[in-house]
Amino acid sequence: MSWSKLKQQLESFLCPALYGRVEYRASSYRYLPDKSGNCYISVDKKNVLNMNDRTSSIRWYQTEQEIKNDSDLQIPINHEDIEAVRKDSKGIIPEDRLIVIARSRKKISEVAKELLSAQTSLSKSNFIVIATKYLSISIEESLESDDILLNILALVDRRVGKKRILNMSEKMKLKHPIVQYFYELRRSTL
Repeated sequence: MSWSKLKQQLESFLCPALYGRVEYRASSYRYLPDKSGNCYISVDKKNVLNMNDRTSSIRWYQTEQEIKNDSDLQIPINHEDIEAVRKDSKGIIPEDRLIVIARSRKKISEVAKELLSAQTSLSKSNFIVIATKYLSISIEESLESDDILLNILALVDRRVGKKRILNMSEKMKLKHPIVQYFYELRRSTL
């Protein structure tokens, strides 16, 4: 599928409040066939999703340790996780430390690995492949996916309603910062 046709289809699914604000753009190199072009998503005429651009205000993680040390990343801990730590320590750890230990024990490592694997480099061909996949799968699959681009495309889709957006707040805490950005953008339109 050509880029212009794909762009037209993607923009036809944009939520009405974001139409004109969110744009899909591509650059390519006509005389350098070995160099792939870039695809990026812009919001209010500002490039937001372009992994090659280091001036972006969105944080891109380089290592798993960076994710573990990020204070903005909120890992939800449930009662069972705290009880498991309490049981392992035989109850000698103060209550306020149990949450910290439960968070760092396995949850933060799992989330870090998932975020790092989801943050693979996005080239123009990868963007086109994922966008074409997005057009052929259900909106639920796109929202549940670990792929950053599928999540973004689904969040700005008009088929995702107000109730579903509002019920996603806990899930979004575990997503990449760029996905959280688009989630907040969509919530601002409700």
